[in-house]
Amino acid sequence: MATDPICSMQVNEEEAENKGLFAVKNNNKIYFCSMHCKNEFLSKNKPAVKKPGINASTEKITLSITGMHCATCALSIDRALKSLPGVYSARVNFASEKAYVEYDPAKISRKKIESIIKKTGYKVVKAEEKGISTIDLKVIGMDNPHCVGTVNSALSRLNGIISKELHVNEKARIKYNSDLIDSDSIKKAIEEVGYKPIEEPTIDMEKKAREREIKNLKLRFKIAAVLAVPLFYFAMAPHIGFPIPLFAVENAAIIQFILTTPIIITGSMFYTRGIIAVIKTKTPNMDTLVAIGTGSAYLYSLAVSILIWTGNPGYGIHDLYYEVAGLLITFILLGKMFEAVAKGKTSEAIKKLMKLQPKTATVVRGKEEVKIPVDDVMQGDIVIVKPGERIPVDGVVIEGHSSVDESMITGESIPVEKSKGSEVIGAALNKTGFFKFKATRVGKDTALAQIIKLVEDAQGSKAPIEKLADRISAYFVPAVILIGFFAFIVWYLLGMGFVFALTAFIAVLIISCPCALGLATPTAVMVGTGLGAENGILIKSAESLEIAHKIDTIVFDKTGTLTKGKPEVVNIISIPDSSKKEILKYAAVAEKRSEHPLGDAIISLAKKEKIEILDADSFNSITGKGVWAEYNGMNILLGNRKLMKDKDINLDKIEEALQKLEEEGKTAMILAINKKIIGIIGVADTLKENSKEAVAAIHKMGKEVIMITGDNERTGRAIARQLGIDSVLAEVLPGDKAREVKKLQAEGKKVAMVGDGINDAPALAQADIGIAIGSGTEVAIESADIVLIKEDLRDVVTAMDLSRYTMNKIKQNLFWAFVYNSIGIPVAAGILYPFTGFLLSPIIAGAAMAFSSVSVVTNSLLMKRYKPEY
Repeated sequence: MATDPICSMQVNEEEAENKGLFAVKNNNKIYFCSMHCKNEFLSKNKPAVKKPGINASTEKITLSITGMHCATCALSIDRALKSLPGVYSARVNFASEKAYVEYDPAKISRKKIESIIKKTGYKVVKAEEKGISTIDLKVIGMDNPHCVGTVNSALSRLNGIISKELHVNEKARIKYNSDLIDSDSIKKAIEEVGYKPIEEPTIDMEKKAREREIKNLKLRFKIAAVLAVPLFYFAMAPHIGFPIPLFAVENAAIIQFILTTPIIITGSMFYTRGIIAVIKTKTPNMDTLVAIGTGSAYLYSLAVSILIWTGNPGYGIHDLYYEVAGLLITFILLGKMFEAVAKGKTSEAIKKLMKLQPKTATVVRGKEEVKIPVDDVMQGDIVIVKPGERIPVDGVVIEGHSSVDESMITGESIPVEKSKGSEVIGAALNKTGFFKFKATRVGKDTALAQIIKLVEDAQGSKAPIEKLADRISAYFVPAVILIGFFAFIVWYLLGMGFVFALTAFIAVLIISCPCALGLATPTAVMVGTGLGAENGILIKSAESLEIAHKIDTIVFDKTGTLTKGKPEVVNIISIPDSSKKEILKYAAVAEKRSEHPLGDAIISLAKKEKIEILDADSFNSITGKGVWAEYNGMNILLGNRKLMKDKDINLDKIEEALQKLEEEGKTAMILAINKKIIGIIGVADTLKENSKEAVAAIHKMGKEVIMITGDNERTGRAIARQLGIDSVLAEVLPGDKAREVKKLQAEGKKVAMVGDGINDAPALAQADIGIAIGSGTEVAIESADIVLIKEDLRDVVTAMDLSRYTMNKIKQNLFWAFVYNSIGIPVAAGILYPFTGFLLSPIIAGAAMAFSSVSVVTNSLLMKRYKPEY
């Protein structure tokens, strides 16, 4: 157990890891703290910071993988990666077909990681193809012409570099001959001159890889289908009395062999991957089941064919089993093709966001307007946007005005007016006017890019409920193989014959579907997080998506969350011998260096009243209480009751006035000079439009609502009454918010914290679910599990409802997958045969298996019909 040095939050290492807190070492003591606390702590102590248990030099990469056919495929890659020295963590997502790897580059290279995936039988989507290749890099530190020159010189010394485009915005595009040099050598050359290159597969590359995979499956299926139709006819016609030429009967073995062998070749990847999975990773997968099942049928039929061709009278056409192998491969290829198409649709939300990014931008270079690729836009560029165009990057308007549709980012349908000084978001649509803006965030730093990255990370994460499916998948295939062998031995020993026993064996192997289990959770998570993004709700992980609907208590910070965070001075009460102007003047002097919203309200009114605001000789902010300043020999105190009590200032004479303000829900700020009270300033913060409706909706869901505030009890309860909030945690200092959340958790409550400021960050990290308002500080957003892009608190309701809806879909998927396998495998093993005489054909088993995984993905895709209530 360790203590947070700033907010005094007690956590152990496991909690810290789960919360995403940081381990900070100082004076041989370990502290765990949030981003806010870490930053404050580091500014004073400068220690080394790292995630618990992880080396500070680790790198994280995301690899796109093609060729995975089931959850066990993902498990095979996962185990192979985790077995590598230097790999700290690996997570392979079957649905998104990505691997998330954290490793130490000093112990293992990215090339070695990619190599082990290839050896396991799968392909990594990379920029390199044979011959001329291009690599796009972000070169950390290459942010000025001198650095560009340094990197340029390093690359010029390499053999095989065809061309290079280096920019001071840390972007590099390098074209090279992959026969002479590889991407690792290029990155190593850049690292050797002191810069850090980062490569990620581009969206276009991933899209092309997916398209190639679907195209390949379509081609394989077409070839298999063309051969499977005559194979089915020649094999089944004698059994059902259909006419068949005599030569076909006499040469049945050779005809069926000729038709089946090319089909087996079209399904060759099932055999190669199935065998590699057993040999390399000791983890048999779905491909192993297909390979054993169809391979058994094909090899048995081939053995019978040889006996027929050598004139053995004991075997004939009825002993051939070619159609089982051929038709099974055809059905499985069809299922895999449908599955690949359906899986692609689960990430459509991200694709929609990506399509919003304009390809080009019009910038001012010198005195000319130049159209350039959006990737070449640099910070500080002046960008021109005309009516009907999309804004290429984030920035601040410097000239002109317009109405901008930001609905694709925020989910807010009403266009937002923009004028000089307004911030604009990349990918938003300019409706009517013409304006120029200065680019402030470009490339991967734009709001759109950050949203895409956040959603991608969430889609690649695993929900706790998925661990059950993973555990079952680990034992599923070996168990199925054992059941298949058991069925074969039992039926053979019961005297049903080799062909009957083989039929049961193959049917068991083929009907079992680890794919359905593996796809049940990740496909629903992908669609769920995508739906959230479309509605302005960024859910950072699958775990957050799962937990959100279980929350029973929601704690709202008051200022900036329930209220607009823009308080105004509404009362100035003067004590005899002092004037309102004098009170405002001294209050403004005290608050001039303050950054608190209440101070801003006083400064704003003083400016409006044209009062000259002079500088204090000295100043100190007293957290949660107020400010102290020294001016012209006077000690000025401006703050709440606590501050006055600490300074032994009697409040009896103003108690009635204070209570009146507090009962009206106003914050009373007491002004004292040289320990003598001269006035009270009443400040009120306007409630957000939808705060009351959001609280009512949360109550309707049967959840408790609590407000946490630094205001005193009377003021807090007055505001709570306006909103219909159950209870108030008043007079809570910023550093104590996390402690209050922890107290609620100690009572057995599942707590969500909703906040927007730096001082909310520890509480957001402590809560079971931290929800940050998108307009809040970066620290708050960093600490949160869910980010609301809009400032509409009704999205808290939508987030919890979306969580409930997604979990229902996951449970439906898992139920279907479990029930399908629980019924299908015994039926395939022949459990009904003694009672009904029915033995499942392996061909029907293959069709059922293909249908099973496609149905799970389709059920997840039906989530797209979800419409939020608000």
